Amino acid sequence: MILIQLTDLHCRPHGQPAMRICETNMLTERALRAVAAFSPKPDAVLITGDLTDAGTQPEYRTLAEMLGRLIDIPVYVIPGNHDRRELVRAELGHLPGVTADPHFVQYVVDDLPVRLVMLDTVAPGFGHGELCAERMAWLEATLAAVPHKPTLIGMHHPPFLCGMDMDRIALQDIPGFTALIARHPQAKRIVCGHHHRPITVQVAHAVASIAPSVAHQVELELFGKNGERWNLEPAAFAVHVWLDGTGIVSHTQYVESYPGPYPFLADPDYPGMGGAVQ
Repeated sequence: MILIQLTDLHCRPHGQPAMRICETNMLTERALRAVAAFSPKPDAVLITGDLTDAGTQPEYRTLAEMLGRLIDIPVYVIPGNHDRRELVRAELGHLPGVTADPHFVQYVVDDLPVRLVMLDTVAPGFGHGELCAERMAWLEATLAAVPHKPTLIGMHHPPFLCGMDMDRIALQDIPGFTALIARHPQAKRIVCGHHHRPITVQVAHAVASIAPSVAHQVELELFGKNGERWNLEPAAFAVHVWLDGTGIVSHTQYVESYPGPYPFLADPDYPGMGGAVQ
């Protein structure tokens, strides 16, 4: 099983950059083309929020057009704080699971070796994430229903702190979420977006990670108090692979192509000649 995780696309109306500079539509299309060319062919694409920059109808239609033109495998989306839940449901309702819940954009995918739980963490009108009592109850019941199948949870807002100013808009009630995960040992991975940086931490027994944005990145400024600033560091996406006997293995794949590949040519004095040359 191969899952591609894209996050923080920030699609705009046709011809309009984000923040007056960042050509997020071009960068999203570049990423989708990289996914379409990925070999071996992935089983699905997960998009963990901030599908659009302002949550407007033209932005969702831009994204829907790109997905329909470039991607021919299942696409599973959840909203982020830049999205409007009602427009995700209206404009992307043709994607699997989007309208499965009567109130939120959250659902389960059960037909893969790893169970996918796609979780809605949006707090309308705010940048931080939240899980109200209804969503916490849904997550608890969903995990309890299938206790023995390895499970990956996709969500936009990270349920942990990471030492950046972005922590102020992470998920609220981190202790409550962590305690819930601790009750369900089959929840092996938690994959997020929102922070526009590759970050990994442990939440209860689970490995939790943030994937880089496929558009712009956030400056790494530990313990900074200057507010978030962005840059155009190389865009990337996550590749989550299920390996029997190992579990979920995650790779970071850069979107852009670079020189190479070149063969490894060992110097005659290389001391490891008895094994593989690397």
